[in-house]
Amino acid sequence: MSIRAVAREAYREALPALGASVVGGLFAGVVLGGMRSELQQVPGLLVLVPALLATRGNVYGSLGARLATGLHQGLLEPSIDLGNERLRGAIAAAITNGLLVSVFAATAAYVLLGLLGQAAASLPTLVAVSLLAGLFSGITLTVAVVSVVFVGFRRGQNPDTLVGPIVTTTGDVFGMAFLLLAARIVLSVGGL
Repeated sequence: MSIRAVAREAYREALPALGASVVGGLFAGVVLGGMRSELQQVPGLLVLVPALLATRGNVYGSLGARLATGLHQGLLEPSIDLGNERLRGAIAAAITNGLLVSVFAATAAYVLLGLLGQAAASLPTLVAVSLLAGLFSGITLTVAVVSVVFVGFRRGQNPDTLVGPIVTTTGDVFGMAFLLLAARIVLSVGGL
C-alpha cells in the first residue's frame, strides 16, 4: 500500500469524527455561555471546567486505547459482553479513575483558589458538583467509547483513529451539559 493510499484511508476514517468534534466543541461553548448563573452561584466552578474536560479525555481516551489494543491483539471480541472480565475491568477502572480525578480536581481548585485569595464555594459543594458531573459523564462516555470502538472495529475501521475525536467530542458536549446539570442539582438542595 502506498503512502498516498495510507494517508487517504486515514483521512477518510478521521475527517467525519474530526468534523463532529468541531461541532461538539462549539456546542460545549454554548452550554458554558449559558451557565452564567451557576458560575456566579458556585464560585470556583469555572476553574474546574478545563480540568474536568481534560481529565475526561485522558481517562476515557485511555479506556478506548485499552479496548482498541485488546481488539488488535485478539484479547477482546468486538461485541459488547459485560460478562467479559477484561471489558468489565477496563470499564470499572475508567469510571473509578474518573470519579477519583473529579474529587482531586475539586479539591485542588478549592486549595488553589484559597491560596490565591479568590472566592470559592465550599469544598463539599465543589466536590459534589464534580462527582455528579463525573458520574453522569463517565457513564455516557463509557457507552460511547465502547460502542464506537467495537462497531468501528467490526466495520473494518481502526478504533485508534476513532477514539480521540469521539472521546473529545462526547467528553466536551456531555461534560459541559452534565456539569451544568450537577451544579443545578447541588444548588437545588441548597449547596453543601
